[in-house]
Amino acid sequence: MCIGVEVLVKNRIIEHGRGWCFTSMHFSDLGGDASIRKALSHLQRQKIIRRLAQGIYDYPKIHDLLGIIPPDLNEVAKAIAEKNGVLIQPAGARAANLVGLSEQVPSRIIFLTEGPSRKMIIGNQEIIFKKTTKKNMSSAGTREGLLIQALKNLGKDHIAQAERAQVAKFLKDCSEEEIKQNIKFAPAWIRALIFEIMRMP
Repeated sequence: MCIGVEVLVKNRIIEHGRGWCFTSMHFSDLGGDASIRKALSHLQRQKIIRRLAQGIYDYPKIHDLLGIIPPDLNEVAKAIAEKNGVLIQPAGARAANLVGLSEQVPSRIIFLTEGPSRKMIIGNQEIIFKKTTKKNMSSAGTREGLLIQALKNLGKDHIAQAERAQVAKFLKDCSEEEIKQNIKFAPAWIRALIFEIMRMP
């Protein structure tokens, strides 16, 4: 194995900082596939990086008292999406949690994707990728896209004044033009709710 490749790989990992999740693809500019895989395998044996699943690693965060802490599943999903060249969108309870509409931290995290459906177990948590339509992915990666999934999770009969206030707060830095563009394929009740909140004084 070319030692130079391992040093380059290690340096990139350290530059990204602890908590970064990655695959061999993230180093494809540094050498051939075989030398990258050997470098990652060697770094794993040195306990510099952690193998989370086949082909997926992280540079784990370390807590002073707790030691090595579990990976951030959003970062894991992001690394998988980058590897496969697909878009993903947090959905379900995780979306509601990220928007601030729920304090629940689910052990199963769901992502909508344009790629194939699959499940992965990372530690004692589960990542679920659910294949969906291009229409549902039209606002993936935007604040509005996240909000749509959060509101779908809550349901239209569970939106009280507190939830309306949180939606307004969540959207305060978004322009009206962005909001209109990114919610055009949302369910009618969600579009109506967001427009109503936008008009609130």
